[in-house]
Amino acid sequence: MKDSEFHALVEGRYQFIEQAIDNCDTDIDCELNSGVVTLTFVNGSKIIINKQEPLHQIWVATRENGYHFDWKDGKWIDNRGGRELIELLSDACSKQSGEKVTLG
Repeated sequence: MKDSEFHALVEGRYQFIEQAIDNCDTDIDCELNSGVVTLTFVNGSKIIINKQEPLHQIWVATRENGYHFDWKDGKWIDNRGGRELIELLSDACSKQSGEKVTLG
């Protein structure tokens, strides 16, 4: 994959995440700054999402763990657990907020 394709894919996913957070009923602050998305919860916990250009991956840090996502078959898939990015983020947001969150 070319770097330009990677950046376009990541930006598209970032936009989706921002819109999904804005549209969910849970109070989550979403901030995009210098290629890093920070989700901040009322309890002060955070989820950090950033792109790793040299590896062409998206990395996610939650309160419980860190995850690395590769682009496979049209989806961002965790390279250890095999979960899709938005599915994992929905679960992580639910755990960190204490409310059911569905982003996709």
